[in-house]
Amino acid sequence: MRRLWLIILLLAPLAVFAQQVVISGSVVDEKTGAELGQVSVSAGRVSVVTNEDGVFSLKLAEMPGSIMVSHLGYKSRQVKLTEGATERLKIKLQPTSILLREIVVMNEDPRELVDIAISKIPENYSKAPELLKGFYRETAMKRKHYIYVAEGVEDMYKTPYSRGTARDRVAIIKGRRLLSQKSGDTLGVKVMGGPTQAVIMDLVKNRDFLLNRESLDEYRFSMGVPELINDRPQYVVLMEPSKIVPYALYYGKFYIDQERLAFTRIELDLDMRDKDKATQTMLVKKPFGVRFKPRELSCVVDYRYEDGVTRISYLRNTFRFNCDWKRRLFSTSFTATCEMAVTDCSSDNVQPIASRSSFDSRDAYYDKVEYFLDPDYWSSYNIIEPSESLDKAIRKLVSRYRRN
Repeated sequence: MRRLWLIILLLAPLAVFAQQVVISGSVVDEKTGAELGQVSVSAGRVSVVTNEDGVFSLKLAEMPGSIMVSHLGYKSRQVKLTEGATERLKIKLQPTSILLREIVVMNEDPRELVDIAISKIPENYSKAPELLKGFYRETAMKRKHYIYVAEGVEDMYKTPYSRGTARDRVAIIKGRRLLSQKSGDTLGVKVMGGPTQAVIMDLVKNRDFLLNRESLDEYRFSMGVPELINDRPQYVVLMEPSKIVPYALYYGKFYIDQERLAFTRIELDLDMRDKDKATQTMLVKKPFGVRFKPRELSCVVDYRYEDGVTRISYLRNTFRFNCDWKRRLFSTSFTATCEMAVTDCSSDNVQPIASRSSFDSRDAYYDKVEYFLDPDYWSSYNIIEPSESLDKAIRKLVSRYRRN
């Protein structure tokens, strides 16, 4: 099983359009009015996800007739569009609760379902090389305040899903970073691998991480309550550690399309009961004298079904931990997050990304991109819109940077 790494150090890809059409707005729960994050908003193969405030912005070369809005646990909605009325949309999604095929589900062997879904990967997923466009963002928070933001657009070359990830590559097209200049924020966080999480955490393709017999034999499986994703009924398989091994295992949840038996969503949470094992999984190195206390490592990977093919569409990794220094009474909480949304894909005349141009899994994204300064930096790109709190933090950090 592969590790997800952060580094704690002393520190003091996406389609380009002519921006002819911008479709923007927010997505909320129809009953409660609650803002919905990580909602997929798409027009054909071009897509984005909403931020934690439910806000999205989709940039297209041409005016589409409609957009499709979908989210786990909600009925998908096709929203028709008219010229001149494509911004400040407020889209309401209806929650769904299903008891589909309940008797059949209760009789299924959950481990067998997972094994069948693995065997059908070559059939259900991309059969040809593809070039994906994506937007990547990583952030670090000290308590409730952002101390670091980095984001970029990237190209991702993927071989067919019948093969491994050895030739899969990620290249940064454009990127930027921002680090707090406050002396009290000299403890920073780096997520190792950065944009290559799109390769490492494509769990369906990178089966060395989890979806192999040796790894799965370390878990027990049970059936969960069925769900809908994009109006398609899903089996839900729960996974929990069943053996004591020298490394930390995960609690997991697999969403498997009932008709196609394809993985559509995988959720993982690192077992935190043994803090030493959890630390070995999460941490690469830290400054001398700093004590690291892991609290959470969670992962979400979404796959989107379109035109008979399923491919990765979104991933998010969250690290939570405390750090304290010897001779200090209280520890400080930190949260590091990295997320990637696929915004477009192509299978026409696709060429591999050269190794010399690709981002290395041993690199830290922080070291590879420039500082924030231009407020219109992403004017022609599809991105995950920053949340209101993140947007304010960026403005504050830029202001401090300019003063120093």
